[in-house]
Amino acid sequence: MRDLILELSRALRAHVHPFLGSHAGRAHIQAGAGGDVTFEIDQRAETFLEEFLQRNAPDVAFYSEDRGLVWTRAAPPDHVLVVDPIDGTRPAMAGLESCCVSVACARWKDGAGPTMGDVDCGCVIEIKSGTEFLAERGRGLEIRNGSGTRGDVALSANDDVSRMFWTFGFRGRPAETLMIVLGELTDASSVGGAVFDLGSATFDMTRLVTGQLDAYVDVGTRMIEDVPAVRPEFERLGGGAVLNNSPYDLAAAALCLEEAGAVVTDAYGEPLGPRRLLGSGHDFQMSCVAAANPVLHAKVLELLDRGFGRLAARVGESR
Repeated sequence: MRDLILELSRALRAHVHPFLGSHAGRAHIQAGAGGDVTFEIDQRAETFLEEFLQRNAPDVAFYSEDRGLVWTRAAPPDHVLVVDPIDGTRPAMAGLESCCVSVACARWKDGAGPTMGDVDCGCVIEIKSGTEFLAERGRGLEIRNGSGTRGDVALSANDDVSRMFWTFGFRGRPAETLMIVLGELTDASSVGGAVFDLGSATFDMTRLVTGQLDAYVDVGTRMIEDVPAVRPEFERLGGGAVLNNSPYDLAAAALCLEEAGAVVTDAYGEPLGPRRLLGSGHDFQMSCVAAANPVLHAKVLELLDRGFGRLAARVGESR
């Protein structure tokens, strides 16, 4: 499966790369299974994904953002791939670096199905540069640049929030409400550190293992779980759908970070492992806080907890 995942990831990257920055790829086609807008560039990638697996691994099931769960045989598959052919569609359409192919693999499980903790292999490839991140559970993380040269994991030792370089999930999250939660964290780091929205959870998270960033924060799902009254704001932005991170956004990148030694949890500080792997929509979505070291992770969670307290108080006052 490791070889299949790497071959598929490279093939998807090669297929999508010529379309980076193309305005023709910006046409809206439909809403995918996850509720987000499907652009022309997404549809091309999803079609290639399905055709590739039909030719090369017809017994393997896959779950993707736009197709949902697909398998072509009557018998249950041995493995299921969780694929986001383009994580960071909007940066891809703009021709920016922050777009990746993301492929994760888990053994098939009947009943409730596999969980995030069942992912045993994950691959992320930057579409523009070709840099590869390949992780196998219990075997560490391999990094190779576009020319094939091996790279090293470079987790930051910074544990000072005021010097933190970090990024956050923004697309589909109501900005004014989001800043109630993130405001203190943003203010604490905006001068001595830096905060970014790079448009791709997978790209954001892999910046931790390159040492470019110290943390990744996505709080959208916890906002709804803690304060359900904010959900209509998310649905208004999403055209009726909630557009927080689904498993296909996080599965491969989370394994890469864990195998590199980073800390990855939800916004409550709980592990992502028990979360269901195959699905989208609010019931499957999850918040995420990833940090390069445990001390910084704990400090980020502390500031977020205060932010969620402010959100609950603010919404309560307005009702």
